[in-house]
Amino acid sequence: MSILYHILLDIIFPILVLIGAGALLQRVIRLDLSTLSTLTVYFLLPAVCFVNIYESKMSSKLISQTLVFLLLFNIFLILTSMFIAKVNRFDRKLTATFKNSMVLSNSGNYGLPVSELVFAANPAGMSIQIIVVIFQNLLTFTYGFFNSVSADSSGREILRKIIRLPVIYALLLAILLKWLHIEIPEFLWRPIENSSNAFLAVALVTLGAQVAFLRITRISRPIVWIVIGRLIISPIVGLLVIFILGLTEITAQALFIASSFPSSRNSALLALEYDNYPEYASQAVLLTTIISSITVAVVVYLSKILF
Repeated sequence: MSILYHILLDIIFPILVLIGAGALLQRVIRLDLSTLSTLTVYFLLPAVCFVNIYESKMSSKLISQTLVFLLLFNIFLILTSMFIAKVNRFDRKLTATFKNSMVLSNSGNYGLPVSELVFAANPAGMSIQIIVVIFQNLLTFTYGFFNSVSADSSGREILRKIIRLPVIYALLLAILLKWLHIEIPEFLWRPIENSSNAFLAVALVTLGAQVAFLRITRISRPIVWIVIGRLIISPIVGLLVIFILGLTEITAQALFIASSFPSSRNSALLALEYDNYPEYASQAVLLTTIISSITVAVVVYLSKILF
């Protein structure tokens, strides 16, 4: 139990403090969420991606294992979400919101800071989480987008959103520089590294500001299933895929932890934009974020024991 206490105190509690600070600031001075979100996505997240990939010692085997896991894990999770929605007889719009809330996780604002603290002594774990973030972004603007819009929507908008993601170019540039063995001069590396270090605080304060005014009117059946699906079923599916692929050590730990993060804010944004029960999606983000302070701690604890 001392390990679980250490995880709660040294990993989860610092995250909750920054989320709470963001919520308090938003209520007192009303932060500009659009600016914070843009700063995180278009500047700080690419910096984190670049630094971790450039400094990592990831082998092609580790990258391929991560990608195979993500493909199988998300296929199984999508099928499971479809089954649950069908059994509960959710209507078409509610089904879209339920599936997005269960499949799309907050791997960026929440997942990266958790991984940064858990794998502070092992850059490979953080690099794996970077790949998860990029995969989740692609999943959001493909599966998540198609899940929310009508069938006659153009695929050009999806392609345009993907092309505009700077984190992809940061990833490609870091890989290219590593492959060519190009050393970045100190006067350039220092601002990049400083930007990367700023990500954790800004991302969590932004997340707190985003959920500051969310309200839970009542705990309905769809919300209960979203919480169960995102925080309990998802890690179980992740663990199952890890055992199927025979993954071990840091790879297994990082991917198991990555499967346990709360619902993505993007699922709520998609639901709001296309009027697919946005109140459920927003409540799901808030509830899964709060409850994940316990469930993620348990998953981190189990990852240390199992792998």
